[in-house]
Amino acid sequence: MRSTTPDVITLSDVSDAEGHITRICFKTGPPTSVGVELEWTVHRADAPTAHLDPPTVRAALGAHAPATLGGSGTPQPLPAGGLVTVEPGGQVEISSAPAPSLGALHRAITADIGHLTGHLADAGLDLGATGIDPHRPPRRLVDTPRYAAMERSFDVRGPDGRVMMCSTAGLQVCLDAGTAAQVPARWAAVHEMGPALLAAFATARRHAGRDTGWASARMAAWFAIDPARTAPVPVADGDPATAWARYALAAPLLCVRRSDGCWDPPRGVTFADWINGALPEPPTVDDLDYHLNTLFPPVRPRGYLEIRYLDTQPGAEWIAPAAVIAALLADDATTDLAREAAGRAADRWLPAARDGLADRVVRRAATDLLDLARARLDRTDLPPVTRQYVTDIVDRRLDGAVPFEEERS
Repeated sequence: MRSTTPDVITLSDVSDAEGHITRICFKTGPPTSVGVELEWTVHRADAPTAHLDPPTVRAALGAHAPATLGGSGTPQPLPAGGLVTVEPGGQVEISSAPAPSLGALHRAITADIGHLTGHLADAGLDLGATGIDPHRPPRRLVDTPRYAAMERSFDVRGPDGRVMMCSTAGLQVCLDAGTAAQVPARWAAVHEMGPALLAAFATARRHAGRDTGWASARMAAWFAIDPARTAPVPVADGDPATAWARYALAAPLLCVRRSDGCWDPPRGVTFADWINGALPEPPTVDDLDYHLNTLFPPVRPRGYLEIRYLDTQPGAEWIAPAAVIAALLADDATTDLAREAAGRAADRWLPAARDGLADRVVRRAATDLLDLARARLDRTDLPPVTRQYVTDIVDRRLDGAVPFEEERS
């Protein structure tokens, strides 16, 4: 590792890059904070199949519109502190500020969603209620060098990249990594619970006017674009920081920032290759940090645990999967029980995305996990009325599942 200026540190050795990643990926300490990132597709209330344009979305968001829509000035946060961004296809996202408790997060996000939906309604726009656009095929609305490079890179593998970029909407739950002693178990738990919770809260079956045949066509698109950047990070070795570092350095470059406006990387070049001289100029630590944000596994370490495998939920129902995950990680003993319940389905990502709770193994794990979460909701600070709301949603998810099908391997 070499410093060329006081602010620019270049990377000349893969081990230095691995060390940097392992130092920043988990900020350890007693787990206290929780946050969410909520995405929605956006539609004209009177014509949901119509595509939008940047001026329409920018005008609707007003002072909260991000610069990627061509606005000027610094976008204002929402009243409770959430920040608004816009995804490539015009999906709107709220990123919450970290909250000290689940109850505080619920109050903040409820206020911010109310404010956002009011702005959109005044412009004749509605938020979608599912994890993939049920009405429109993908069309990119936001034009940036990053998104253009991503689109060209994904196009080589087929249409799923454009679907992922422009048609999908997810719910991300963000939790503290925990103390150094807790990190391995919490990291493993949020992975092992993934297939069951993905299936239980899947909302993304219909896309562009057709039944896709997948419980979560959103996750189907994510898994199809590039396994080197979307497959789960290996957890079996018990050292999540090293596993993440190796995953990141072995992933191909998605884009390389340049001043000429074209960010396309040489095809197939990994970040480790870049360090070893594959590009004319060596990468910097800032380039590495940027590369980490182009990796999209179901769980991503960002100092905290960013859980990315959940579909967007209808309306206010986002609190149900967020509360389930928070309850299952409320204390070490419950986390151990959750891992035991989830274990039988821990590797069934594709069956969960395809068949949802119709997969026999996934349904058993989901039922046990959700039963445990309902019993532990009192470990959160949600008021009784909200806990009952979460319980009702969970009951409906389990009761409304399609009948078992033959287990598929």
